[in-house]
Amino acid sequence: MQVTETNAEGLKREFAIMVPAADIQAQVTAKLEEIARTIRLPGFRPGKAPIGVLRQRYAKSITGEVLEAQVNESSQKAMDDRGLRPAVPPKVEDLKFEEGADLEFKLAVEVMPEIAPMDFSSIELERPTAEVEEKSIDEAVERLASNLRKTRPLAEPRPAQSGDIAVIDFVGKLDGEAFAGGSAEGYELELGAGNFVPGFEDQVIGAEVGEKREVRITMPADYGAEHLAGKEVVFDVEVKELKEREPVTVDEETAKNFGFETLAELREAVKGRIESEYGALSRARVKRVLFDKLDEAHKFDVPESLVSQEFEAIWTELKQQLDGPNGEQIREGKSDEDLEAEYRRVADRRVRLGLLLAEVGRLNNISVSQDDLGRALRAEASRYPGQEERVLDFYRQTPGAMARLQAPILEEKVVDYILELAQVTNKTVTPEELVKEAEDEDSGT
Repeated sequence: MQVTETNAEGLKREFAIMVPAADIQAQVTAKLEEIARTIRLPGFRPGKAPIGVLRQRYAKSITGEVLEAQVNESSQKAMDDRGLRPAVPPKVEDLKFEEGADLEFKLAVEVMPEIAPMDFSSIELERPTAEVEEKSIDEAVERLASNLRKTRPLAEPRPAQSGDIAVIDFVGKLDGEAFAGGSAEGYELELGAGNFVPGFEDQVIGAEVGEKREVRITMPADYGAEHLAGKEVVFDVEVKELKEREPVTVDEETAKNFGFETLAELREAVKGRIESEYGALSRARVKRVLFDKLDEAHKFDVPESLVSQEFEAIWTELKQQLDGPNGEQIREGKSDEDLEAEYRRVADRRVRLGLLLAEVGRLNNISVSQDDLGRALRAEASRYPGQEERVLDFYRQTPGAMARLQAPILEEKVVDYILELAQVTNKTVTPEELVKEAEDEDSGT
């Protein structure tokens, strides 16, 4: 085999590879001799068919198998001999072969960059921590208890107000004609809850039992029914009854309704859930700052093909948002060219950090075990009650699905490894500060 490097620009490598005709022919003959020992052909005893006959019948298909194997093996050897690790699958181009001639082809590949991880012990980080306050537990328990509240008719007649349950009959009309799915009788509408089309509940507030009202609203531009999206419609509404929710009661019976023996147990469970939420916010903050420091400290070339793949994924999702009702708000006056440049930088950063974390994992034998994957798979399936088996089958049968599940697990393991080496100090903050900090970072402020 002869390998000639024709390009070594940046992370791109191109090779011209030639495999001698004699090597191809020798492997074809060897395979023919192998099948000759067992094949049965009419007119010949088992294992006694002449090589010439076999060559005439099977040489074409066997040659195809040999060529495919030679392309794979010689490509791998060309990279192994030079200590190259491909970042993406290599591309085989301009393959040439005729019977009796050499096999020739070109190999193009982008290779992994040389990555030298920094001394992680030099990283200094602050971890914001917040204590769960009693008032937060009180509010959370009350929210749970509010789900159990029953309704009752108004003690005294009065106009409807926010928080009431209005029992209504309504008929929706477009251009004076009732439209499908726009009518109901005895519909219980919680005023102020925002569960109906925007603007509807506000126009029912103030109505009294027995009153009829004409509610005019413009349907949302992204409404599911295309023939109604963005259109002005009229609802003929009659208030049949007004109800109010009973006061929230938090007691031992409340705890039993949620599967706890005592109210103290319910409060402890709620506290644990809030602590988990605070912990997730804290870790997210530490992780963002850590990634900023890692990005700043590691400057190396990244494979263009990986950046392009990442950018296309980001851009496809962004374009859907830009075409939606909040598109102009998301755009913030930027042109497509400005946004492309901005998100290419985002893609470059994501790829750089991904390669760095993968290299740290490789160098330190950090891996994802089958137990790790099993737990993640069960957690993913639990998100779809009643469809768990379908989710499990999807991951078992879909190429690449398990790899996508594995990537975030490996990332978290590597992050844990780095944080163990870094200098991390706790900083006590209020719950409000912890939440606000997360909201500010999500909004980019």
